[in-house]
Amino acid sequence: MVITGKQPYIALRHVEWPTLLFFCGLFIIVGGVELSGALELLAHNILELTGGDLGTTLFTIVLTSAFASAFVDNIPFTATMIPIIENISVDPSFAKTLADYTYNPLWYALAFGADLGGNGTLIGASANLVAVAICEKFGYRIFFREFLIKGMPLMIITTMVAFGAFYLRVMFFP
Repeated sequence: MVITGKQPYIALRHVEWPTLLFFCGLFIIVGGVELSGALELLAHNILELTGGDLGTTLFTIVLTSAFASAFVDNIPFTATMIPIIENISVDPSFAKTLADYTYNPLWYALAFGADLGGNGTLIGASANLVAVAICEKFGYRIFFREFLIKGMPLMIITTMVAFGAFYLRVMFFP
């Protein structure tokens, strides 16, 4: 604004305030959950649930990430999952499994799930919220239920296809 000479009130009028405030609240909640220690407990529970099996752990992370990202924005969800993936990766019982790889496949599982899961609902990704806000400015209303009915089946299909290809890659070409 200093360089262009535009008045601040003009720029502030074009800010998507509802979207911005939504994300502020979301990051506050995620920060609170992380500080509570719930994320470490979740990492431990994931390993107990999967028995430390790599394929099952990858599937659990992809599926959990996809469905969680459909209802919680994928950016804060991914930020929340980082300490969980780190805790799983350094767990002595699971670290031996990862020693065979030059990369950590858990990060890719998180990326596939969180990214594709954002397509499931209206609030699943920042881009969805911005697109809906722009549509409303031009008189087109997109409701949550409408988006869910069309987005969720596509999210499930694309997530399963991506997981299948990823699983084959990880298991047969480490």
